[in-house]
Amino acid sequence: MARFADHQGGSRRKAVRPALKDMAKLDETYPFKPLNIAILTVSDTRNVASDTSGDVLAGMIADAGHGLAERAIVNDDLIVIRTKVESWIASPGVDVVITTGGTGFTARDVTPEAIKPLLEKEMEGFAVIFHMISFEQVATSTIQSRACGGVAKGTYVFCLPGSPGACKDAWNGILKWQLDSRHRPCNLIEIMPRLQMPTPAQKSD
Repeated sequence: MARFADHQGGSRRKAVRPALKDMAKLDETYPFKPLNIAILTVSDTRNVASDTSGDVLAGMIADAGHGLAERAIVNDDLIVIRTKVESWIASPGVDVVITTGGTGFTARDVTPEAIKPLLEKEMEGFAVIFHMISFEQVATSTIQSRACGGVAKGTYVFCLPGSPGACKDAWNGILKWQLDSRHRPCNLIEIMPRLQMPTPAQKSD
């Protein structure tokens, strides 16, 4: 049985249900605020030439009007993954980190284990909605993914499966809208200034 992370969808894939698209509303009276998004591909086998999921994410990020802060490929190594993401979280030039790969159940799939200890708050709703969308594409195979998301030091972090199809589902169904400052009734951008607790010096000011 093919791993979910490698599932390309084939003829079984279909468009995200129209009702989901209809629910996404942009208020053009609000300004669009571009973000700096970093992409990390987690794989023991992919390289720059074969990183199709990273290419898909980079293309969708650019099409949405955001900037690519940085892009990297690392092996399925817990410490290496955590170190790279931690450096991006600490960087003022990175607003969002998206990882792709390593969210399955094999011994080498350790992305959630690497990332979750860095999160101050986990975004349970992201995983719930991702599985709802994914179920329509790959049916019960969606249980083979441990996609997750959260907040770390004012930076949003999302861990996606390694297939291009899963990356498209997550972006087109969730992230494209929640990372758009014009989305209503609310979006993740408008609360970014309040993600971090103020320092004692800031409180005194």
